[in-house]
Amino acid sequence: MVYENYLSQLLEATIKNNASDLHIAEGHPPVMRINRELIFLTKEKSLNAEEAEGISFALMTPEQIETFKRNKEIDFSYDFQRRARFRVNIFYQLGTVSAALRLVPDRIRSIEELKLPTRLYQFCEYNQGFVLIVGPSSHGKSTTLAAVIDEINHTKACHIITIEDPIEYIFKDDKSMINQRELHLDTLSFAQALKSTFREDPDVIMVGEMRDPETISTAITAAETGHLVFATLHTNSAAQTINRIVDNFHGDQQPQIRAQLASSLAGIVSQRLVPSTDGGVVPVCEIMFNTPAISNLIRDNKIYEIPLVIETSSEAGMISLNRSLSDFVRKGTITLENALKFSTNPRELKKLI
Repeated sequence: MVYENYLSQLLEATIKNNASDLHIAEGHPPVMRINRELIFLTKEKSLNAEEAEGISFALMTPEQIETFKRNKEIDFSYDFQRRARFRVNIFYQLGTVSAALRLVPDRIRSIEELKLPTRLYQFCEYNQGFVLIVGPSSHGKSTTLAAVIDEINHTKACHIITIEDPIEYIFKDDKSMINQRELHLDTLSFAQALKSTFREDPDVIMVGEMRDPETISTAITAAETGHLVFATLHTNSAAQTINRIVDNFHGDQQPQIRAQLASSLAGIVSQRLVPSTDGGVVPVCEIMFNTPAISNLIRDNKIYEIPLVIETSSEAGMISLNRSLSDFVRKGTITLENALKFSTNPRELKKLI
């Protein structure tokens, strides 16, 4: 098997079938994820360990191979013939090499094209504050974040700095100037790159992921000092997101972090990609804006009351996940069965519907 040629065929097929992911592993043929369903390419032969490694190594430079062998895993972006980009993770499992590739669309779609709530445009208008896009893994957080950043790019004269691991979407300067920094290639850590932004005259900062207390603390400080900061977290709701941030710090630091969040947080968008009745997926969002009521609950450590405030604050632009799910069910966009699967409170959802 000529691994480079076979890899090209698989990437071509991934693009042609509009698959979101491609998986390479020993013991079965390549696998694609299409509309959130795993599809085994049964016309292809099962890969042995040598073939899975050969295909995976064909994605990497010699330097990346050395890093992979040293660290046992690696993240990077892969440009396929200047036609498509893939976010790649290569890892060991049971002593053999496997790869997971996520297809990054070649064009950044707008908030409306993604069928996201138009209330997200409000975050693009802010001059400072902390905005979090959260949700489970592989539910479109990076795509939503790219749409928001690109909306700012097309409408405001700003200096935007992104810190990513790896860089997925490539932005093209319009009204804004955008600098994109990739972990390991352009900087050694999220925290170090974020601290450097204070000397780089940014208006908007995008942090691909907040992985440690130092990064979280610096991001909050950046929002407090007059910057508009966007970041992502793997959490399931606005309330859980605030708890997760606070829990990253020792007990004696938590009151200070809550006070900083209460004043700097602009809002949280919690997102799910739910299978739609037309065979695709639709983004379903919970949206929380930091009103005085929300701010007081954060400061007083009454996070458990936030879901009720979101549910009863539609006049402030907020929307609960269950309200969003029930609206899509009524429109026939998603089934009740799928809505219940993705709800964090199915009993309440049944009452709403």
